[in-house]
Amino acid sequence: MLLYHGSNVAVKEPRLLQQTRGLDFGAGFYLTTKEDQAREFTSVVINRRKTGTPTISVYEYDAIAGDKTLDILTFQEPNADWLLFVRDNRLKTYTGTQYDVVIGPVANDRVFPTIQALVIGQFSIEAALVELKPYKLFDQYCFASEKALSMLRFVKKTTL
Repeated sequence: MLLYHGSNVAVKEPRLLQQTRGLDFGAGFYLTTKEDQAREFTSVVINRRKTGTPTISVYEYDAIAGDKTLDILTFQEPNADWLLFVRDNRLKTYTGTQYDVVIGPVANDRVFPTIQALVIGQFSIEAALVELKPYKLFDQYCFASEKALSMLRFVKKTTL
């Protein structure tokens, strides 16, 4: 399967970097199956870093081999477990199992206010999930270990 990573530079050799902010699925190297989503994310990275060129790096990932050798957590949809996992990772308070790969919906910028409302107690989990139903959430893959990163093969880069 092909996975896409949007950034301000080509990333031929992904690395695990220390994160100063909480991310949906914790620290890791994030990819998606949707090239358009990666393309949109290049703008986010350029705006955040104020440098670089919009670039999509493309990787091949053998999901069958990954299923056999990696510890993978998959969220098929934005449910209560997903919401709590994202909340805890965004707050950097997650203390559960550390997975090699986490797969599931993206909590994009339109979703983030709902998660914030959950965090401060304005929404219950049930209310937050009702609020999220109208949003089309794209997928993301978080490769969170060296073992997982070793299963990615760089294919090409596309400069936008």
